[in-house]
Amino acid sequence: MKIHGLQKLTLLDFPGQIACTVFTAGCNMRCPFCHNAALVTHIDADAYMDEEEFFSFLKKRTGVLDGVAITGGEPTLVPDLPAFMERVRSMGFKVKLDTNGSRPEVLRAIITAGLADYVAMDIKNSKENYGKTVGIADFSLAPVEESVDILMGSGVPFEFRTTVVDALHSPSDFESIGRWLAGPEPYFLQNFKDSGDLIVPGMTGKTPEEMEECLRAVKPFIPNASLRGL
Repeated sequence: MKIHGLQKLTLLDFPGQIACTVFTAGCNMRCPFCHNAALVTHIDADAYMDEEEFFSFLKKRTGVLDGVAITGGEPTLVPDLPAFMERVRSMGFKVKLDTNGSRPEVLRAIITAGLADYVAMDIKNSKENYGKTVGIADFSLAPVEESVDILMGSGVPFEFRTTVVDALHSPSDFESIGRWLAGPEPYFLQNFKDSGDLIVPGMTGKTPEEMEECLRAVKPFIPNASLRGL
């Protein structure tokens, strides 16, 4: 698997674990607020770490790191993702997968094979505003809905999360999301922060007060919803 970025140490990306984060390139969404545009719209095909180089690094971190977080881009687009995850776990490391939920068949196969110790799935917006938020006017929500159902019935620890953008999200969106995802699962609202590498420049986050208002809208349906990264 080609690795287009490596964060050698993170205490944030994999809950409860000391981990490294690997980044894959390519995505089937075009969210205007995406903070990894270099991995989506202008990928340098030659700028990657070979898999063997990564596993050499990982072997040296045995006893230091607990796990590997895999993010992107959208990792489930990478054909050899399951084999990569299996190799990481065979070395005694846990694996966290980030996904936009657009490829439920891959997610199901990974979960069935026991390759993911934790899954974080992005919920981009309410159902009615999904296409606008992912930058695809005729986007079909069916795969995302299927992935939600897979995670809820999987028994694998997981979280849902939404990056909150001022121009794209309102409290009514979060009430709608709450009705959709209603249950005891963890759900995080993350205020947008400009990385400087956006697909559409000019996006902004919300004020702390506005974030609290969005949280109040979703809490009656998802009691374990909370704000992250404020």
